[in-house]
Amino acid sequence: MIEQSISTITENKYITFQNDMSFSKQNPLFITSTLLFSLIFLHAATATDPLFHFCFNKENFTSNSPFAANLNELLNNRLPIKVPPTGFGVSSTGQGGGNGNDSSQVNGLGLCRGDVSTENCKTCVVEAAKELQQRCPYNKGAVVWYDNCLLKYSDDNFFGQIDNSNRFYMWNVQDVDNAESFNPKVKELLSGLSYKASRTSKLYATGDMDLGSGPDPKLYGLVQCTRDLNGMDCQKCLDDAISNLPNCCTGKRGGRVVGGSCYVRYELYSIVDA
Repeated sequence: MIEQSISTITENKYITFQNDMSFSKQNPLFITSTLLFSLIFLHAATATDPLFHFCFNKENFTSNSPFAANLNELLNNRLPIKVPPTGFGVSSTGQGGGNGNDSSQVNGLGLCRGDVSTENCKTCVVEAAKELQQRCPYNKGAVVWYDNCLLKYSDDNFFGQIDNSNRFYMWNVQDVDNAESFNPKVKELLSGLSYKASRTSKLYATGDMDLGSGPDPKLYGLVQCTRDLNGMDCQKCLDDAISNLPNCCTGKRGGRVVGGSCYVRYELYSIVDA
């Protein structure tokens, strides 16, 4: 399924697809035509444009319910306060179900990219909270991603569990000159960063690799996990994301595999602020 929002990231054109990668089995001519048609509607993304979102829970709530009040408290008060100081936070509001009663508890998580300042982190979390309430107004589970942060909530207690079901892909529409030699280098760089991130308290790592002479002398990578995971599960999540790169990004000048618990990204330009 093609995501309707197609964005420009910095000076590079990107296309976004959801987790359903069945398009790869389609006729190549159909795929090419679809992508070219999509590019006609390419628009410039601003800092407040989300990369993607999912309303992933089939259950809904009503506007005057205890769940609605708890969600409002979580998104508009607790997470905007708890996340920015360290770049990560989890919180729960309300009571869990018991004795046949429906649960009004809401569990939420926020993560900011490892190099983002406290101020920019808060700005992103506040914007993400507004976006979730607009895009998934009565849904009991949702997640939204920005360049600087992700925000997620659910009536299920998902803390400490790897989320591979909410996933999307982004890639630069431009190809590298020599994909055969480039692709293994992408995997090598990101696999090394996966190992490194899983052994740090922030579960975050960036790095680069020399590519030699040419117009693009370096390859840059970034990986990150939500900090409710332990180190072992973080590496498992990242390695799984890396293994999915062929689904989207073979031979591409930039690409991302982004999920509800971790993401990997590579570019031929510096990703993080110096």
